[in-house]
Amino acid sequence: MRVLLIEDDRMIGESVEEGLRAEHYAVDRVRDGVSASMALSNDVYDVVLLDLGLPKKAGLEVLKDYRKQGGATPVLILTARDTTAERILGLDIGADDYLIKPFNLDELFARIRAILRRNAGRPQPTIYCRGVRLNPASHTTTLNGEPLQLSSREFALLQALMDPPGQVVSKSRLEEKLYGWMEEVESNTVEVYIHHLRKKLGVDFIKNVRGVGYIVLDQP
Repeated sequence: MRVLLIEDDRMIGESVEEGLRAEHYAVDRVRDGVSASMALSNDVYDVVLLDLGLPKKAGLEVLKDYRKQGGATPVLILTARDTTAERILGLDIGADDYLIKPFNLDELFARIRAILRRNAGRPQPTIYCRGVRLNPASHTTTLNGEPLQLSSREFALLQALMDPPGQVVSKSRLEEKLYGWMEEVESNTVEVYIHHLRKKLGVDFIKNVRGVGYIVLDQP
């Protein structure tokens, strides 16, 4: 999962970014509203964390413009502004959730997971398909009830294909979900992880759609 963190405060930004990476998210961070709007135009993120008190362009303006242009990525506002009127305004403009600073990182991660569940139309906390169950909260996987060891990138790639299953995901989209701006991506990275996952899950669990990408089907 790839996150855009929009936060100008150095200490908060570094703390949240470090915590997100420890939770196995790919993270891009920008520090002002203009850069935020430019980053959002790429449309590669699974969730956006948005501070409101940004230089160059206010956070609410960033959100308003993004929604006006048809941007649909879930947005979680992180701010010290705690009045009811401001919360209502942010939600009405298009935010999906609102978290007041200072906040606990564990609560932030739980809210991100809840947003991702809602966005995928998945009410349950785990992701299940054909005997494989992923738990994003504990970052654990089971196959037919037995623990399955996956690396963080294998887990992220499998989650991208299973949440929800039945959709074709291109190689470039998978790379976007696995890596942030500053991380080098080798040309065969996705193929290597797909190969590793097939060895653990069976060769038919992840299918190629020639010239398009990869898919995990609901049924064999």
